[in-house]
Amino acid sequence: MSADVIDKHTYTPEPNPLNNSAVSPTVCVLIGHSIEAVTSAVVLASLGQCVHLYADRALLTQQLQQYGFEHHLQALWQMYVQQQKIVIYALPDSADALIQFYEVVNHNDDHSRSHISHDINNQKIVALYWLFLDSIKLAWIEDSWITAFNHSQQQTQPLIMSGIEQLGAIAALAQRLKRAWVYYLPFVFLKDGDAYSSMLQPSLWLLGEKTADSSQHLGMLQPLMQHARASHHADIATIEFARSSIMAMLATRVSFMNEMSRLADSQQVDIQQVSQIMALDERVGSSYLQAGWGFGGNTLPTELVKLQQSSREHSLEMSLLQSVMHINEDQKELIFRKFWQYFDGFIDNKTVMIWGGSYKAGSGRTAESAIHPLLALLWSYNIRTLVYSDKAQAELAALYGSQPLLQLIHRPYQQLSEAQAVFIISWSPQDQLDITALNQQAMPIFDAQNVLTRAQIDSLVGEYRGIGRAK
Repeated sequence: MSADVIDKHTYTPEPNPLNNSAVSPTVCVLIGHSIEAVTSAVVLASLGQCVHLYADRALLTQQLQQYGFEHHLQALWQMYVQQQKIVIYALPDSADALIQFYEVVNHNDDHSRSHISHDINNQKIVALYWLFLDSIKLAWIEDSWITAFNHSQQQTQPLIMSGIEQLGAIAALAQRLKRAWVYYLPFVFLKDGDAYSSMLQPSLWLLGEKTADSSQHLGMLQPLMQHARASHHADIATIEFARSSIMAMLATRVSFMNEMSRLADSQQVDIQQVSQIMALDERVGSSYLQAGWGFGGNTLPTELVKLQQSSREHSLEMSLLQSVMHINEDQKELIFRKFWQYFDGFIDNKTVMIWGGSYKAGSGRTAESAIHPLLALLWSYNIRTLVYSDKAQAELAALYGSQPLLQLIHRPYQQLSEAQAVFIISWSPQDQLDITALNQQAMPIFDAQNVLTRAQIDSLVGEYRGIGRAK
């Protein structure tokens, strides 16, 4: 699979109600290969913008493959690439080469034009530059790209930065840039499995501005701002701090509920019922009260590490943050300990079924998922693992394809009779569990996601161990 051609899916893109009828005479220049860069390119194209995406082609192809479960996004990506609303170029060795190309086109300088081989007839005026910092730091030296943008002849073009860095780092970059229209856009709204829609109608739009009250210079993004359910604009340092605080709070809620789930086990209380009661209190709300194996993915873990680095730089000991991270790592092994205790330690050479491998239901990514420590612990006891994870199958195969104790299966109840236990790591609520099939085997279920309802638990023939829940 190449970056330019993606396998077709059954999904047929529908016309976007926000779409403009005419393609913009300007071009949005995006630099990066991340899922955020890909999603931004697709959304801008759907809003009628022409997009030039500069990326390491190998890394871009890898990213597209890893997010193959984003069927909506992939179908639109393929369509816009074919229509050349999104044009992909190899990332040049320097920012200076990229910037000079767009500037010399307008000055008709044939010598300077040779830096990057574009089709001159298709060249347009730059409407904005959008830098995805996680991507460019792999290719460009920070001082060099800042110098290049400062030497640009067109200082009125807005420049957006996106990414997760230590507190204040992006504000410092903005101050080093001479141009006034510099912005920071954190992707706090992006949802794995629904990337396109979650950006098109953001749940929360945060925009950091180097120059206050200047968002009107981002005209092409106005539809997104207008359709956001909530939004706030402030200086870049404040938005950085808000982004980090939001993510740390979400992580803290998860770890708090997981800590309470252990106490619930000792009190024979169902933590899920407790969560539902807590959610009735409007001061608490219902978000991130689900006990389970913890949190994973890239965003929350990266955010906590960056926050910890920031605190250390200022000689601050954030004991709560350290506890949140410790609880989360320990929680990922808890379901294995419940399995070990159930069998009184006699677990060698067994066969188990594992449902799900992604860090959350609906995603195909396994970054920081509990599947990894669970597999390592099971294999240390020579336990054969039958794993069903439809969206994360390819990623697990790439990581563990040579492991003889791993068998990836294509249906959840396939070979169920061969297993002595079932683990649930991630399971979509839309997929109905077949309790009858489970009862035919009467094996213990170790539910790390607390996916079963109380009625389903009570109807099981075999034993059930969840997180803060039991039969």
